[in-house]
Amino acid sequence: MKGRVAWILIGLLVAILGSASILGMAKDTLVVAVMAPPRTMNPHGSDADANLQIMANIFDGLLQRDADGNLLPALATSWERVDALTWRFHLRQGVKFHNGNDFTWEDVKFSLERLKEPYPVSEFLAFGAAIAEVRPVDGDPWTIDIVTTEPVPWFVQNLHQIFIMDKESTETRSIGEIGEYPIGTGPYKFVEWVKGSYLKLEANEDYWGGPPPIKYVVFKPITESSTRVAALISGEVDLIQDVPVELFDMVKSSPNAEIITRPSRRSIWLGLRNSPGFPGSDVRVRKAIYMAINEDEIIEKVMMGHAFPCSQIPDPPTVGYDASIERLPYDPEEAKRLLAEAGYPDGFTIKLTGPNDRYVQDEQIAQAIATQLAKVGIRVELDVKPKAVYFPELDEHGLDFYLLGWFDGSYDFGRSFTKLLHTVDPERGYGGLNGASYSDPVLDKLLEASSSIVDPTLRADALRLLNRVAMQEKIAVIPLHYQEDTYALYKPSNVQFRPRPDGWIVCKDISFGG
Repeated sequence: MKGRVAWILIGLLVAILGSASILGMAKDTLVVAVMAPPRTMNPHGSDADANLQIMANIFDGLLQRDADGNLLPALATSWERVDALTWRFHLRQGVKFHNGNDFTWEDVKFSLERLKEPYPVSEFLAFGAAIAEVRPVDGDPWTIDIVTTEPVPWFVQNLHQIFIMDKESTETRSIGEIGEYPIGTGPYKFVEWVKGSYLKLEANEDYWGGPPPIKYVVFKPITESSTRVAALISGEVDLIQDVPVELFDMVKSSPNAEIITRPSRRSIWLGLRNSPGFPGSDVRVRKAIYMAINEDEIIEKVMMGHAFPCSQIPDPPTVGYDASIERLPYDPEEAKRLLAEAGYPDGFTIKLTGPNDRYVQDEQIAQAIATQLAKVGIRVELDVKPKAVYFPELDEHGLDFYLLGWFDGSYDFGRSFTKLLHTVDPERGYGGLNGASYSDPVLDKLLEASSSIVDPTLRADALRLLNRVAMQEKIAVIPLHYQEDTYALYKPSNVQFRPRPDGWIVCKDISFGG
């Protein structure tokens, strides 16, 4: 019945949308429907993927990632690590910003120092705090050293999402103006932004990497699932991001749609406070919660098969991922025994906090976990809310039990642990997303020891050790699953598209077929 109702709704929407004129679009325009709108045109003002993917079309970093996730040159043509604190970059010459200004090393220095300024200027404060100095080498303005305050072995791995701004025009504009009108060096120039409706970009014909294949791109935020699907099937849009799992089979059966999927890098997991006197301080309780959750059932009934069990936070491409780590088995009887052994024979009550509009089926996942934990005596009070409310609460580090999703843009578990599980230390940039103030000195020492290892092979071994201790001995988090990235193309447009590991829509890599 639900399927029939959804199809009827989509049919009505297709009839309405099919007769609409979409901004006078011709074949030289790609229209992309995204689930979440950008918050700002300030490239440092939001670290959300919904914002970063837009910025990646307008701005460049010193480095970039290709469609396979490989780290490649961008505004820097090459780089090397000089010592534990110093990274050297050779800058690309002859690049111009969209306003005609020349790209120089001073733009790099300005942009990196700008990261240190608090919101609304920057949401990259921890990364900015790690930068001690940016300076030219021996007076050469095209070779610079970036010196960090302490060893940051994943520093370059993050530079594809640290975008370079034009110093001159940025300094002469207010933060409001910067957030409305972006000036980058990227493959697309800003044309118009009607908040909540669309963002229009135009190809940069003078792009240092060559002009992109498609002349115009329009991003349309369509948050409601059925409306997003209807827009695709009607031909209002050429590409949609995040095909809803409940409509997946319907979209797949449409003659107008082609679905493309790939395993997501994003893991979904549960964080738990471990302060003295709290049940989560006992590893037996943490293990009991883990073993009381039937993840296979969640994947089958909640995710409708569009997810993959995980045993750790990092995904296989991430440095520190350890294939030897296995999930604990689903065993509610053993969970009850562990609870009794830990002094909770009748269970306990705990509040589970999470978003209801951030991850695929996030509210339904929380509800399923509450039902499953009730079977072993753990009474869960659900506290799900919009992400706009949830994430500020997470930033306060005062939650008891929470649901979070994560993939590391730097492909490095060291960075992940620094943000997610290290003891909270704002001055050093530790624990920014540690929602429950989890703290373990053994894990902290393992992470900090790995940071000073320059040899990448040895450091990878150290991060795998950190991961094994965190997941097998400490049960630092309770892993659930990796999501599936899903896209749909409007077949008549003949869009040539390959999904990226980071899930971003980078339009210079998209074209229309012949």
